Amino acid sequence: MQTTSHVLMVRPTRFEANPQTMDTNAFQRGAAPGLDPQARALAEFDGYVAALEAAGVAVLVVQDTPAPHTPDSIFPNNWVSFHADGTVILYPMEAPNRRLERHLNILDAVAERFHVRRTVDLSPMEAAGRFLEGTGSMVLDREHRLAYLCRSSRTHPEAVRAFCDLMGFTAVWFDATDDGGTPIYHTNVMMALGRTLAVICLEAIADPRQRATVLEHFQDTGKTVLAISRAQMNAFAGNMIELQGCNEPVFAMSRRAWRSLTQPQRDLIRAHAQPVVATIDTIEHCGGGGTRCMVAEIHLPPKARYGSLRAG
Repeated sequence: MQTTSHVLMVRPTRFEANPQTMDTNAFQRGAAPGLDPQARALAEFDGYVAALEAAGVAVLVVQDTPAPHTPDSIFPNNWVSFHADGTVILYPMEAPNRRLERHLNILDAVAERFHVRRTVDLSPMEAAGRFLEGTGSMVLDREHRLAYLCRSSRTHPEAVRAFCDLMGFTAVWFDATDDGGTPIYHTNVMMALGRTLAVICLEAIADPRQRATVLEHFQDTGKTVLAISRAQMNAFAGNMIELQGCNEPVFAMSRRAWRSLTQPQRDLIRAHAQPVVATIDTIEHCGGGGTRCMVAEIHLPPKARYGSLRAG
């Protein structure tokens, strides 16, 4: 299935702007003077978790550790993904300090509550400079086995080929750039896929043939298209995620993203899922990632009795 009601989120301990990722992440900004990014990010994180849980999404929260220092640990979807056949995949990360986010205690917390059949570690590709940052680099159509990817330094073709061969996906490649012509660092900041809705910044794809190919795949897989502008993409409107709540699907997004949308766009989202809006201004500004980046979906089969989803 495309969506899940179980997600992993990592509660930050030493959140701040990551100097090792600023060169390739144009969405990231440094903290304003006098701002305590950790305190603000912690409050925003807890508020987002509460909003998801109120909507009926089961959130496994794992507390980050003070050491080693991992300023981007709040974005676990880049280093790990969990699949319905019991597969866990670990990904090769571009920034050296992001490689430290692959904590065994996080994987153990997931394995206590869900069935893991195999763990595949692609991280050795880092040594050859072949990076693939999980469901940041790839926007997955799990139902139709398609992986949408915009080319960047964090999306290496050989790493993509390894993932596709392993999981039976077909890659849909395109080039996408920001306002300054810089390749967009992660596909999930310019597009999102739900069961029946595709959110995408078509303006970011300059090549009309590539744009037509992406739209053709959406049509073939029954997706309604919500096109957003570059300005809306810059407000993280492409960084949404659809999850399954108690009684209905939900689309989680940030306050900035929601405010950037027009009324017809909001109505279109409501026609497919209930919006869940979280205020994560500091996380978006300093970290360069949004609501989708903060969530690693757990598609693994749950164990019959896993107790509380809260971990240490």
